[in-house]
Amino acid sequence: MSATLTAEKLSFRYEPNTSLLENWSADFFPGEVVAVTGPSGRGKSTLLYLLGLMLKPTSGGVLIDGSPAQGRSDRERASLRASTFGFVFQDAALDPARTVIDNILETVLYRGGDRAVAVNRAHELMDQFGVALRASAKPGQVSGGQAQRIALCRALLGNPRIVLADEPTGNLDPASSDVVFRALYDQASRGAAVIIVTHDPLLVQRCDRELML
Repeated sequence: MSATLTAEKLSFRYEPNTSLLENWSADFFPGEVVAVTGPSGRGKSTLLYLLGLMLKPTSGGVLIDGSPAQGRSDRERASLRASTFGFVFQDAALDPARTVIDNILETVLYRGGDRAVAVNRAHELMDQFGVALRASAKPGQVSGGQAQRIALCRALLGNPRIVLADEPTGNLDPASSDVVFRALYDQASRGAAVIIVTHDPLLVQRCDRELML
């Protein structure tokens, strides 16, 4: 089986003497859920940003279906992110000025999806994750746990082939955490490569494999 996503000798430095990753390589395959673990400050979130083409590595590169992402323009990288990835950020990263539904829809609409179809699917996901809010609700009117589940709706709306999730259950109670993990695992069962940064040992046990930084 060919890897959907490959990290090839990735290195990243914020400053000349501050290195987070050095020659880090890994393959991520369709249909699997991988936990990325390690102490705080080791660069786990940075790794997700590198894999998701939001940061450029100091050296090395990222391959999608065997094709290098480096050398592409910022516009090409943005288009590739929108068409291929789903992101769940640690702080949800919702736009406070926009409604919840518009936050969920933004990536699908950016890549030219049909709004009516996307809205119907968004409401299905919101019902599934227990965040069926009024249409005018803003992120500032929801709890941290609700915001994280809204971010998951956004990440899964476009049926992405790669899902990157940074502590997706960090603000959730056990029952809600189970719903989130099952949704991520279901996405993997549809052929996605799912990568989860987590400190939760119970979540790690449920993943297919673990990579430690």
